[in-house]
Amino acid sequence: MNDVLITGADLAGQGRADLLIRDGRLVDPADAGVDVERMDADGLIALPGLVDLHTHLREPGREDAETHDSGTRAAARGGFTAVLAMANTTPVTDTAEAALHIAALGRQAGHAQVIPVGAVTKGLDGAELAELGLMARSAVQVRVFSDDGHCISDAGLMRRALEYIRAFDGVIAQHAQDPRLAGAHACCHEGEVSGRLGLPGWPPAAESTIVARDVQLAALTGSRVHVCHVSTAETVDVLRWAKARGVKITAEVTPHHLLLTTDEVLGYDPTFKVNPPLRPEEHVRALQDGLADGTIDAVATDHAPHARHDKQHAFAEAAFGMVGLESALAVVVETMVDTGRLSWSGVAQRTSVVPARIARLSGQGRPLSVGEPANVTLVDPTARAVVDADNTASLSRNNPWHGRELPDPVVATFWAGRQTYRR
Repeated sequence: MNDVLITGADLAGQGRADLLIRDGRLVDPADAGVDVERMDADGLIALPGLVDLHTHLREPGREDAETHDSGTRAAARGGFTAVLAMANTTPVTDTAEAALHIAALGRQAGHAQVIPVGAVTKGLDGAELAELGLMARSAVQVRVFSDDGHCISDAGLMRRALEYIRAFDGVIAQHAQDPRLAGAHACCHEGEVSGRLGLPGWPPAAESTIVARDVQLAALTGSRVHVCHVSTAETVDVLRWAKARGVKITAEVTPHHLLLTTDEVLGYDPTFKVNPPLRPEEHVRALQDGLADGTIDAVATDHAPHARHDKQHAFAEAAFGMVGLESALAVVVETMVDTGRLSWSGVAQRTSVVPARIARLSGQGRPLSVGEPANVTLVDPTARAVVDADNTASLSRNNPWHGRELPDPVVATFWAGRQTYRR
């Protein structure tokens, strides 16, 4: 790797500075040689590399939708230097061997750090705990466990999982969706729009009641719970109550839940079918407020690529999910920075520092200072562009932002000192 000297970068409210990248770390810029590669960062903001707590890379099993190579290219293009790969692959990541395989695929791709998320239950079937201890003690030291896509609805099983992972400071990332309140055929928010369109919906209580239960279980066990893709105002209220009492609970919100509303469903476009569903405006405002005041700890993409033959169906039959890695920071800028709700320092906290802390990633989310790993995202706070779903690193085209003008912030991404993306 060649030395790279980034000059005049704004360190997210900490003043301007030069950054010298050498052998994967940040070193004293005064040591730059005359032949160093220089990058002028005047007008640009330097963030610690973004960390996504919630990515679906689909490999192994659904390489027609995404691979580690395409998914981590998309991550780099979006400014991410680390992604946590969810366990719902084929086979499921429910053994130490499977977790090691996921990490190896990420290393082979080489565009971002890939951290495997282990399944909580074998086969994601909600019946028997997976090899939590073996995954935690493996070479990749899995710390985040999730049956994402499936709620751990059995309270006794959730309690046992929390007691088990406490020994190695793990965290259960819960897909909060009560299956008795959100029926098997529910496909959108229950309300005026679902009634008008004749689509089966599920109420916000399907999410918030599970979160309330898990808050009590986290308090009982003294273990950590992380709430995936918060989508309701009621859940924000529960989280605020729990945090005021010191419960070990964290939460994430997706970019699409920060901006899109259930009105997008009016055209029956299956691109906007997502789990949890898009909600009305009052929920979107509550999510923005929760992210601004820290009740919601992090932004996570829930990047969910799908092949065309899985997504291009009637709305009720189409697969759930949207791609999100390449546009995540753009939506955060649109909804939180340009509206004055978050400073760039706040963006760094919620997209890098705090996600790395939740996942216990020692080399990510670090300050941009001498001696630290060279994980750097350079952003242009003023750039904008119209999103083109075909101009993407991801293999899939289920992009909810196609044709919309959004900020276009990411100029360059450096992971472990290697330039993985440059505009």
